[in-house]
Amino acid sequence: MPRLSVWMVRAALLHLGTGFTVGGLLLFNKGEPFDTGVWALLQVHVDLLIFGWIMQLAMGVAYWILPRFAQPPKYGRTWLAALAFGLINAGTLISAGGQWAGSSGWTLVGRAAILLAGLCFAVYIFPRVKPMEFVTPPGR
Repeated sequence: MPRLSVWMVRAALLHLGTGFTVGGLLLFNKGEPFDTGVWALLQVHVDLLIFGWIMQLAMGVAYWILPRFAQPPKYGRTWLAALAFGLINAGTLISAGGQWAGSSGWTLVGRAAILLAGLCFAVYIFPRVKPMEFVTPPGR
C-alpha cells in the first residue's frame, strides 16, 4: 500500500474513533442527561464521520486500488492527492471546531477546504479511472 494511502486510512481511523467517542457522549447524555449543551456536538459528530472517516477512507482506498500508469510517475500528480489529504483533514477539524464554538465563519472556511479537497482529489484521480480491458485467451 502506498505511503499516502496509509496516511489517509490512519487519519480516517482517527476521525472514526473521535466521531464515535463524540457520538457515545451524545448517546450517554440522551439516556442519562447531564448537560443540554452536549447537543451542540451533534454536527461535530456528523462532520467527523462523514468527511473525516467515510470520505477520507474512500480517497485512501481509491488512491491505492485504482489502476496506475504504465509510464513513470506511476501514480501521476501525487501532489494533488497530498494536497487533498491536507485540505480534508484541516477542513474537517476547522469545520468541527467552528460548529463546536458556534462560529459560522469558521464552519464555512472548513467546508470550503473540504470542497477544495474533493475537487483536488477528483482532478487527481480522474485520469486513473479507465474502462476495463478484456483480453481474450489465445486460441479462442
